[in-house]
Amino acid sequence: MLRRDAWLSITPEPERELPAAVATLRAGGQPERECVERERSRIERLVVCGTQREWLAYLSSALALAERAGADEPVASARGLVLDVVRNHHQLLLGLPGRAADLTAGERARLDSIENGGHG
Repeated sequence: MLRRDAWLSITPEPERELPAAVATLRAGGQPERECVERERSRIERLVVCGTQREWLAYLSSALALAERAGADEPVASARGLVLDVVRNHHQLLLGLPGRAADLTAGERARLDSIENGGHG
């Protein structure tokens, strides 16, 4: 039987790591505390009330922010963290039932390209 909520088993790392990193990318530098809390609330709503498709869309937007990010600190650190978290999340999807791994195949390829020195 296909479990529609299997994706929730791999959300703890993104929930913990992404709020400050994504807020930093959105701000283009050190974010205000309120921006980090807003991002934390956005992620919590997605995990508690959202669908897998909405969650993957959020991760896609985080990846897009990371791909456009500059090289100055703290943005570069946030970029690296987002890339690592999304890469790990998408690799874990490979072991879950459903189509999520197929839906994120293109992003895994982009992440592999970035990791191997290619451009996002």
